[in-house]
Amino acid sequence: MLISLYDSSVTALLEVRGLTVELPTPAGWVRPVNDVWFDLAAGETLGLVGESGSGKTMLSLALMGLLPPGARTAGEAWLAASADGGAGAQRLNLMALRERERTAVRGRETAMIFQEPMTALNPVLRIGAQIEEAIRAHLPRGGPRPAAREIAQRALEALGRAAVPEPEIRARQFPHQLSGGLRQRALIAMALAAGPRVVIADEPTTALDVTVQKQILELLARLQRELGLALLFITHDLGVVAQVAARVAVMYAGRIVEEGPIAEVLRRPRHPYTEGLLRASPQLRRRKLEPIAGTVPALDALPPGCAFEPRCAYRREECAAAVPGLRAAGPQHRARCILVSETTGR
Repeated sequence: MLISLYDSSVTALLEVRGLTVELPTPAGWVRPVNDVWFDLAAGETLGLVGESGSGKTMLSLALMGLLPPGARTAGEAWLAASADGGAGAQRLNLMALRERERTAVRGRETAMIFQEPMTALNPVLRIGAQIEEAIRAHLPRGGPRPAAREIAQRALEALGRAAVPEPEIRARQFPHQLSGGLRQRALIAMALAAGPRVVIADEPTTALDVTVQKQILELLARLQRELGLALLFITHDLGVVAQVAARVAVMYAGRIVEEGPIAEVLRRPRHPYTEGLLRASPQLRRRKLEPIAGTVPALDALPPGCAFEPRCAYRREECAAAVPGLRAAGPQHRARCILVSETTGR
């Protein structure tokens, strides 16, 4: 049974339908994101997992309208109506917006927490000034302009909401004067300052020690609950995503190859790539780590069938014939593998 990642029983805030991104290269057009489907509801966290080069970040940049020059897209990404009648008062296809329309949505309706705060933050501006700039940039067009004192107070409130200690002091400091954890909190404060409803967190705990990582994950989980955010959490670590998400989607070579409840996917992975990620991940139980053989194929040299087939221990002749569709592997659980059967499993 072939199905899509669409559950009509869920009222989605963000509906991604067949999203494809193509980039020009000397060898021709390549697709880092290929026919991606998923839904994201208000108050829900979806974990997006995969190796470097699987298309996770390019997918997030497409949703934010931040693709590199020359990129072209196909498919749709529908943002549901805003409760306050703001920029999202009408159902918007983010892929069809003009740049001026994107500017009205980006930051106010959708926001992104970038991976590396030292490159995302301006090194010569104080933290408070950068958050104030984000607030001013996303004020409603044509409305009254708040006084500078009010905007400064909003920036301090944003820092406090992101659990930055002594926000008045931190607001006067430069990025290099903050620890890695505090810089990441400042980025979170900036992303949430304008009150977005959809937030994309791209590897927000990379390069942080485990103690600070745990604090950032707990902060994001708390903010997601309190603000009712729809959170797309991007990571390469299944252990990390298990701490923040109830549902996970696994990407490989631009496609989603498995999607389902996080507990079900971790306990009973149905795609060989997901199995490989789990075997290669450190766990509390002492055992030998098993790396996945081979490498992710180049986007300009993808195999004609399943992209994982050259690395798969279960491969069959028909795996190389055509790209498999997503198949039901259990309740709300789907995998892109011909060995998955709805009734008997693999």
